Amino acid sequence: MESALDGVHRAGIPGVYAEVRQDGRTWRGASGVADLRTGRPVTPEMRQRVGSITKTFTATAVMQQVEQGRIRLDAPIGGYLPRLVPGERGRKITVRMLLNNTSGIPDYIPYAFPSLRAFPSLPDVSTESLDDNRFRRFRPSELIEMGLAAPPVSEPGASTGVYSNTNYLLLGQLLEHVTGTPAEEYITRNVIERAGLRHTGFPTGPRIQGPHARMYEAFYGLIDPPRDYSVYDMSWTGTGAALVSTMEDLNRFYARFLDGRIVSRSSLAQMQRTIPVRALDGTMIEYGLGLHKVATSCGTFWGHDGTVWGAGTISMTRADGKRQMSVAVNLQRWNKPDASGRPQPHPIDHALATLYRQGMCGEGATGAETVAQVP
Repeated sequence: MESALDGVHRAGIPGVYAEVRQDGRTWRGASGVADLRTGRPVTPEMRQRVGSITKTFTATAVMQQVEQGRIRLDAPIGGYLPRLVPGERGRKITVRMLLNNTSGIPDYIPYAFPSLRAFPSLPDVSTESLDDNRFRRFRPSELIEMGLAAPPVSEPGASTGVYSNTNYLLLGQLLEHVTGTPAEEYITRNVIERAGLRHTGFPTGPRIQGPHARMYEAFYGLIDPPRDYSVYDMSWTGTGAALVSTMEDLNRFYARFLDGRIVSRSSLAQMQRTIPVRALDGTMIEYGLGLHKVATSCGTFWGHDGTVWGAGTISMTRADGKRQMSVAVNLQRWNKPDASGRPQPHPIDHALATLYRQGMCGEGATGAETVAQVP
């Protein structure tokens, strides 16, 4: 693992850190720097913006309300939130479709960050809106309206889903509606605290509390040198991707969650019913209700991964619970484009694949599927 971490750092990631657990034993390690200017090293216990790993926490909170009878998975969302999702769409789209990304509602990010709207056509993209939005305070309803106003990406309930952060902001509003409590507060009390997590929470301002790395965004070569976005108002992603956590907390959470200690076994079974979903980077993933399934040469893993500006994280737990891996990096979108504007493979990709194989499958591992990053 130390060699694999060093390989990721040598390939170009400023700082990488990880925790791997197997059969009651824990290994933690780090390689590289948290701050390119000062050379301050990364350490394994640092806090990280964990991006879409937040979605498992939000989905777990929804399933708790399903267990209590306040939410029905196959009920139309318009019955709960008629003002947010009115009309035919509100009647056709169910809670389950939001959870597994088959609602057909597109992602709001190209509209909240208009200079990115032409992506993936990099010659027509600017990163100006990343800086414009650094301290902007978005309301969830404002972002949801952007997603709903855009052309649908599919019919509700399509056999193949399309990943969309709009779905998970709607689920946050649903939680608030049925519990009478802001979704972040409900998730904190009933998911984070119930799992015994001590270093996980939704940020209350643009800064991360506690030891953390700077988070460098390259956006496929458009930001050169990469810029630090560790100070950022995360209202742009809320219950979809705003959580801050540590690698230790993520492993603890998924261990307890997959052991049936946060939701019931029957809820877990529903969450593990997967369908093919097209991620924001165009890759296909096996997605359940806030859960990502990954098949490797050493077994099936469950978990999630995520990116926000400058930070990437992945947390995977084997189905038998005996092997876990959580990894954080502090550089994102490092692939530079060719003349046609297409991002090209980078040594970091290979180094991360090697690290993931080692983390999930151990010594001599080969053929573990590379995990797609899901912003």
